[in-house]
Amino acid sequence: MCPTDPDTRRRAAPADRPQPGRPGRARHEVRLAETLLTPAEQARAALEKWNGYAPAAAEEQDLDSELDRRPARAAAR
Repeated sequence: MCPTDPDTRRRAAPADRPQPGRPGRARHEVRLAETLLTPAEQARAALEKWNGYAPAAAEEQDLDSELDRRPARAAAR
């Protein structure tokens, strides 16, 4: 194959390599980003992927407060 030959077709870029004009990240970048998540962030991402549940910040704070309250209440008994 000669690069100057007009009949030479350009090879398709691998799917895991970013392509010009194509939005999104390469798959290896996404996998790397997923491994850099904390365990809590990984759990949150898995839950959202599994059933679409993604609590808002206020709802998450309410849940955290409730989880803090329960052990305190049990310890007081």
